[in-house]
This record gives sequence, C-alpha cells and structure tokens, in this order.
Amino acid sequence: MTAKQTPLQMLTELAHTRVDEATRRLGELLATEQAGADRLQMLVQYRAEYRQRFLDNARDGIGPDAWRNYSAFLGKLDDAIAQQQLMVDRSRQMTAQGQEKWMAERNRMKAFDTLAARDEAREASAMARQEQRQNDEHTSNKFSRQSD
Repeated sequence: MTAKQTPLQMLTELAHTRVDEATRRLGELLATEQAGADRLQMLVQYRAEYRQRFLDNARDGIGPDAWRNYSAFLGKLDDAIAQQQLMVDRSRQMTAQGQEKWMAERNRMKAFDTLAARDEAREASAMARQEQRQNDEHTSNKFSRQSD
C-alpha cells in the first residue's frame, strides 16, 4: 500500500481481496460437496453389498430373527442414504451460491481493474503531453537563444 492511495486503488485492492476470499470459500464448498458425495457413494455401495449378503444368506435359509435383523439394518442404511442425499443436495446448492458470489466478485474486480487501467492510461497520456510541452518549450528557448 502506498502512502497516498487513490479511492479507485483502494476499491481495486478491496475487490481483489474479496475475490480471494470468495475463491477460498468456493474451494471449501467444493471440498465439502465432494466429501458428502463420496460418503453417499460409500453408503450406497455398502448397502448394495449388505443386501447381496442378505440375499445370499436368505437363499441358504435364515431364521426369522436374522431376517428381521437384516431388514432392520437395510432400513437404517436406507435412512442414512436418504439423509446423506439431503446433505449432498444442500451442499450442491451452497456450492452453486458460492460460485455465483465468486463470479459476481470477479466481475466487480474486473470492472475496477478496467477503470484503474483507463485511469493509468489517462495519467500516462497527461504526463506524456506535459513532457512534450516541456521539450517544446526547451527547444523553443534554445532556438531563441541561438537566434539572438
């Protein structure tokens, strides 16, 4: 940060900070979404394996208590899968909101960067004109002295 920073420079810096924060937050949301989706997949896979084990044992003949236990556990797995699916859906919504926020912050940053670039170009042009005037004046003075 310079000692004398213009309001546009401060806004541009703030916009960059907000984009960095939105990027970090979006990364967290994506990681959370992926972890939830991985857990859901693991539950679905475990349920399929457990169901297959149940069917294999049922073919060989199992008692009513074992049947009830298998069925009850499959029901608990179904509940866990449904709950995890809700969590994944919420996580996807939050990720979508995070992406929208990131895009809005990035667009705002780009707008400030564009304004800053135009301001710098205007300033550079003004400095070039001033230098040209000084050079013209210097040349004119030099020519006047040589004429005398």
